[in-house]
Amino acid sequence: MALRSLVNGSLFAEAVGVGQPRVLALHGWGRRGSDFSHSLASIGALAMDLPGFGATPAPERAIGAREYAEMLVPVLDEFDEPPILVGHSFGGRIAVCLAAAHPDAISGILVTGAPLVRLSRPANPALGFRVARALNRIGVLGDTTIERMRRRRGSADYRAASGVMREILVKVVNEEYHDELAMIRHDLNLLWGSQDRDVPVAVAHESARIVEESGGTAHVEVLEGVGHLLPVQDPDSLRAAVDQILR
Repeated sequence: MALRSLVNGSLFAEAVGVGQPRVLALHGWGRRGSDFSHSLASIGALAMDLPGFGATPAPERAIGAREYAEMLVPVLDEFDEPPILVGHSFGGRIAVCLAAAHPDAISGILVTGAPLVRLSRPANPALGFRVARALNRIGVLGDTTIERMRRRRGSADYRAASGVMREILVKVVNEEYHDELAMIRHDLNLLWGSQDRDVPVAVAHESARIVEESGGTAHVEVLEGVGHLLPVQDPDSLRAAVDQILR
């Protein structure tokens, strides 16, 4: 693999495989392009270090998956032909947004472990935390105490993030992509691990339902015994799925 500078040095990607790339791969939150080093080595791909991860600097402000997708549009000029998008988790959110907004610039899309829809509404914060936030806003409770409470309540990704990346995480976690799924006109391939505890298989089936009710085509394939980090845990199955799209 070789790290490539793109878009005047504002983005970086791992050049995976040999020859002209045919796949644009987008990694999950807290990961980087090297997650695809094995799965796409025989195909050829640009595996992005998304903004805020790996070699690519963080955005200057809090943006969501739709804005991330627009940041990647110039990268599509690196391909001789419209590429296949492969997106894992956070990268899957971005891939769906990119495919919906720029259908003529891609040739296919495969998503794995991506939280594209909510199966239930999020619970309201506990009363104690809501009171603490109110006290913080009027200066009664300090920022350090609130931060300690947030870290205790937050996910591992939330605890690991800081600054603008934490703001981005909060923004993205609260996004949904019904409209984008309804706009997709390429076949949407959903490859999921049966043991994905972060984003259950039911999310893939619900995403497929939205696509199909809007006149599109979606395919769900479930890999037994595989968890959330599918590109690393089962790279051979990911490569086989991409090969199928290329054929």
